[in-house]
Amino acid sequence: MKRGPELLRLADTVLLPGFEGRTPPDWLRRRLGEGLPGVVLFSRNIASPSQMAELTAALRAENPHVLVGIDEESGEVTRLEAATGSTRPGNYALGVVDDAELTERIARDLGHDLARAGVNVDFAPSADVNSNPDNPVIGLRSFGADPELVARHTVAWVRGLQSAGVAACAKHFPGHGDTAVDSHHGLPLVTATAEELHEVALRPFGAAIEAGVRLVMTGHLLVSAHDGELPATLSSRILHDLLRVEMGFEGVIVTDGIEMAAVSGPYGIGGASARAIAGGADAVCVGGENADERTAILVRDAIVDAVVEGRLPEERLADAARRVAELAAWSAPGQVPPAVPGRPGDVPAGLAAARRALKVTRRSASAVLPLPAPPHVVELAPEMNLAIDKGTPWGVGEPLGKLLPGTTVTRLDASTATGGAVEAVLASAAGRPLVLVVRDAHRHAWQADALGHILAARPDSAVVEMGLPGRSDLGAVHIATHGSARVCGQAAAELLAGDLPV
Repeated sequence: MKRGPELLRLADTVLLPGFEGRTPPDWLRRRLGEGLPGVVLFSRNIASPSQMAELTAALRAENPHVLVGIDEESGEVTRLEAATGSTRPGNYALGVVDDAELTERIARDLGHDLARAGVNVDFAPSADVNSNPDNPVIGLRSFGADPELVARHTVAWVRGLQSAGVAACAKHFPGHGDTAVDSHHGLPLVTATAEELHEVALRPFGAAIEAGVRLVMTGHLLVSAHDGELPATLSSRILHDLLRVEMGFEGVIVTDGIEMAAVSGPYGIGGASARAIAGGADAVCVGGENADERTAILVRDAIVDAVVEGRLPEERLADAARRVAELAAWSAPGQVPPAVPGRPGDVPAGLAAARRALKVTRRSASAVLPLPAPPHVVELAPEMNLAIDKGTPWGVGEPLGKLLPGTTVTRLDASTATGGAVEAVLASAAGRPLVLVVRDAHRHAWQADALGHILAARPDSAVVEMGLPGRSDLGAVHIATHGSARVCGQAAAELLAGDLPV
């Protein structure tokens, strides 16, 4: 096979790059006109729904069948509402509520918002079963630890989103939930047997496939039961033999961000991309961090070189391009049904879900809810994984301040939660109610230390856990929100202020 224009164009048709800015750069416009099938949007590309609509219209002007993808899981992982915090709780809260009709409604409403903004592919939902509570990257992104529950809500999410004309994507195949390493930084090892995988991790993916999910995203995971050498993203045993042949998936297999260290570390971005297509992937996501034309060309050329050198059969590349083109045809504009308008006074579905996800544990007869006066709120903020935008607001202090004017807030992190800072917090809260807000306290020793110090002095404190609930025996009253989305903080604030019955 010779390196020529046709092969270069064919290689382009399996790339989904990111880019900088809120308008399409010239290189992207040109490449879309030459055959690039689509793009991936990040929060850096988004200012408002109207700006998004203008951006996607500009992309569609270059390629009417453009695929516009986004990582919009709602909850903690949001691009659409990264600047304000999500108006919808994440998967874990929806799993706690366990109302599949509500999950489907939330996904459908999200789908309408995305479609109006010109997005036609959403890299959601996470179909991972959160078997390991210490998992550093899944956690609240999963519907839960029960595979049947996760399968039920994965199907509801897929149905809701795709009913709005937006393609859903079950991720991270074959399951990132039972891992202890973040694949942004290293290669997680999944040690489950093939039988255990079928009983747990693969069950939600099988349900999603039966429900007609349009995409499955690979996980950068070493799954020893199926391939002890190559990560799933690069493994034909996992992508072809397991996902295609055994599980019968006929849609698009898309990679997780190919620049993530688990795959780019050993092979480079280009090498990992070529290996992914050879292994059975159909589309490569690139540009979360390397968002420029040079990277897009590097990946394209690496794929071309693999064909020329015989490491990637041209037929496999052509098959991948065909599947991407079929997805683009399914996602074409004009197929979106109108959204059902709400009625005056209706509670938004996201807030209703966040309220229903609250779990209150009273540990003291003296625990007072609602709070009798504006409190001092202490928020202990851990460093989050790279899937979560660092600038996305979260917490209880801000919404509580609107409900109880005079509320004051201190936010501490691992470097500032010193003994002196804790003593200052106690001084600020003297004679006032004290609310302690944590996020995955069971995973962060510094949070547990700060909680222990403060609660020893103020056992009457209210504790709000906005991550995975670990212990509920902390504070006079413990409130688990099961999520850190803006609506989860709002629901907890309403409870503390007395606007929501206990």
